[in-house]
Amino acid sequence: MNVLNPNKKLRNLTLLTMKKPTLLIALILELSLATVAFAQDKSFDLQQLFKEKKLITFGQTIIPITDSGKKGISQTGIAWVKDVTFSQGTIEVDLRGKDVFQKSFIGIAFHGVDTATYDAIYFRPFNFLAADPVRKIHAVQYVSEPDFPWHKLREEKNGIYEKAVDPAPSPTDWFHARIVVKDTQIFVYVNGSTTPSLSVKKLNSRTSGLVGIWNTGLDGEFANLVIKK
Repeated sequence: MNVLNPNKKLRNLTLLTMKKPTLLIALILELSLATVAFAQDKSFDLQQLFKEKKLITFGQTIIPITDSGKKGISQTGIAWVKDVTFSQGTIEVDLRGKDVFQKSFIGIAFHGVDTATYDAIYFRPFNFLAADPVRKIHAVQYVSEPDFPWHKLREEKNGIYEKAVDPAPSPTDWFHARIVVKDTQIFVYVNGSTTPSLSVKKLNSRTSGLVGIWNTGLDGEFANLVIKK
C-alpha cells in the first residue's frame, strides 16, 4: 500500500494555490457569501410569533387562521416583528384583503420608527379588477408617513407612487407580494411576475428600522412572511 508523504501533500497544495490563487479566492468568497446569505434569509411563522409574543401590537385583535393551505393571522393595524431590523433586501408575504370599496388596505411597513413614522407598501384589493381605469391604477401604493401620506402624493405627484397591479389578482384571493428595497429604490412584484407593478424612489433618508405587517379598514390576512437581508 502506498502512503502519501504528508510533506509532499502539503507541497502539492501549496503549488496549487500558487498556480491558481484567483480560483481559490473566488471559491472562498463564493462560499462565504452563500453562508452569509443563508444566515440572513428568514421565514416567519406569524402564528408562532403571535403565540410567543414576538409581534409588537397596539391593542388590535389578532386571530390565527388556516385557509387554502395558508397558516397565518388576521388583524388590523401595524404589528412589528420583535427584535428584527430591516435595512435593504427583500420582504415577501402572502396577503388577502376584501373586495369592499374603500374598506380594505393591506401591506407591509418597513424602516419604521414607531406607528406614526414608517414607509409602507400597501394594496387596495377592491381596485384590482375595477372597470374604472382611474380606480385600477390605484391598486398598489407607496407612502412615507407622516410627511408623504397617500392623499398628498396623489395631489402633488399623481400616478407616480401608486399603480395598477399586473397581473391583477382576484380581490378576494390570496396573492403573493415581493418587495425589494435596494438603496433608495423600491420595487413591488406580485404573484411571481418578473415585471414590477410599482417602482419608486424612497421619500425619506431613513436607511433601516422596524418591519412588520400593516393594514387598515377591514381585517386583513397574512401568511408566509420571509425577510431576506
